[in-house]
Amino acid sequence: MAAPPRALEAVLERDRIVVIVGLATVMVAAWAYTLAGIGMPMSAFEMTAGGGAMARAAWSPAYAVAVFFMWWIMMIAMMLPSAGPTILLYAAVNRKSAARGRPGVPAGVFAVGYLTAWAGFSGAAAGLHWALERAALLSPMMATASVLVGGGLLIAAGLYQLTPLKHACLRHCRAPIQFLTTRWRPGRTGAFRMGLEHGAFCLGCCWVLMVLLFYGGVMNLYWIAGLALFVLVEKLAPIGHWLSFGAAGGLIAWGGWVLFTAA
Repeated sequence: MAAPPRALEAVLERDRIVVIVGLATVMVAAWAYTLAGIGMPMSAFEMTAGGGAMARAAWSPAYAVAVFFMWWIMMIAMMLPSAGPTILLYAAVNRKSAARGRPGVPAGVFAVGYLTAWAGFSGAAAGLHWALERAALLSPMMATASVLVGGGLLIAAGLYQLTPLKHACLRHCRAPIQFLTTRWRPGRTGAFRMGLEHGAFCLGCCWVLMVLLFYGGVMNLYWIAGLALFVLVEKLAPIGHWLSFGAAGGLIAWGGWVLFTAA
């Protein structure tokens, strides 16, 4: 027996609220843990202020896992807001499927797929973190200790902003309706794969920008908040596509200036 229209509308509205509250809870928790330092000896506030020097920790399996989660939780805090519209749109499509009597899939499955893609990046970032520390190219405050590496990172990030791969991925991120229409898969496995694919496009769009945290300081709040805001505007604002080109010029010029003044 079909549910009365008003009862069904109430259920669907409740589902929408659950998704919004769930996303907001995860984002707030990730940001709160990031501000607290994500298990590091100093909080993000202390590392941003540069008050005192953080002792280098000896790399061990346990510390490597801690660094991985530091990166992953930070990526959740920074990237989930820009993925929110796509996740909410996926949930809306599921609500319509439920209204037609078809089985729906929780939007959380799609979100887990998305965050899994960034877990892969976080593993690679943790490996790079280890390599930079091992080569004495990272300061105790988790910022690059080499002018050449820092200037090179800025120029590389600027050049990547101009590549076809960057803009192909950005177009997918800026068109969630098209993404869901062309890549829809039914069931939980399909939802996870869709989230993973969307995360891969997001990763292709933003991974070099995230690597810039090694320049400004992995736990520097100005860089964390600034990059998160830039990604949000680049993906959601009408001027986002042109903002990407503007950032390219700015990063290349900045990197060139850093290298020039060090010569």
